[in-house]
Amino acid sequence: MSERLEDIAQAMVAPNKGILAADESTGTMKKRLDSIGVECTGDNRRDYREMMFRTPVMAEHISGVILFDETIRQSAADGTPMVDIIKAAGTIPGIKVDTGAHALAGAAGEKVTEGLDGLRDRLNEYYTLGARFAKWRAVIAIGDTIPSQYCQNANAHALARYAALCQEAGLVPIVEPEVLMDGPHSLDDHFAATTLALQALYAQLAEQRVVLEGTILKPNMTLSGTECATQAGVEEVAARTVECLKANVPEAVPGICFLSGGQSDIDATAHLNAMNALGGLPWRLSYSYGRALQAAPLKAWGGRAENVAAAQAAFTHRARMNGAATAGAWSDEMENAG
Repeated sequence: MSERLEDIAQAMVAPNKGILAADESTGTMKKRLDSIGVECTGDNRRDYREMMFRTPVMAEHISGVILFDETIRQSAADGTPMVDIIKAAGTIPGIKVDTGAHALAGAAGEKVTEGLDGLRDRLNEYYTLGARFAKWRAVIAIGDTIPSQYCQNANAHALARYAALCQEAGLVPIVEPEVLMDGPHSLDDHFAATTLALQALYAQLAEQRVVLEGTILKPNMTLSGTECATQAGVEEVAARTVECLKANVPEAVPGICFLSGGQSDIDATAHLNAMNALGGLPWRLSYSYGRALQAAPLKAWGGRAENVAAAQAAFTHRARMNGAATAGAWSDEMENAG
């Protein structure tokens, strides 16, 4: 595999493939495992992730896997390093490197993501452990008087400093400015906040001398708020999201891998499919999904070895559906046939 940042980024958005976000913190994994009545031990976290990484569909439809610090250092039950299992599928290992969103000083209800202290050394270590890309997530909420420009700028600055350090270390940075869908806001409000987030991000990336050809954008789709009385349909979400991206994302960016952001499995697939069906896009549109790829296999697995085959089948189905959506080739019939 080439070590050029531009080549790694292109491989991350290869046709019919997307990214598996398996970078849940131990706290988040506890919630996931609690939901199926499984104790959150190191072995159980390992077994669950190993089950996905050993699924043959990885080679077909998963270009990269975002890992948590624990997982990139872990070995499977048979002693094989998790990173080696991922590489054997022709998939690129990646790593989450931020330390979470914390209250932004002087900005009630807003957050800024931290983790820049010591990041250069951590990135160099992750490179030696096999990572070839990294991820940093900013969290931007919508409210009566927020997001503020202050919050947008603070998060964009942190994302850009992280991205510059990644490229110095030989890692492709995934930059993720997530405008949350929680709340009663309209699709227009979400569109406006996402526009500001993207404008601030690309201004800061230019300021920090980040090479866009060696980056991946992981944005939210433009959606109606979860509590909004009027919910935009699939075609409107697709059209407005593409409109926002075309106005604010430089064509030098090789690919855009959407987060699912709390959407249902089917909605995340349908929206991605509708965007790709529009055609005429200057970048590849793909996925970097966590729950939208994992919810079904997690439920099917239930922490039991005898359920591994069923869980892998559920993961295979979701990966194939989203792989089809990257080409605008998904359909209800295909979904139900699985």
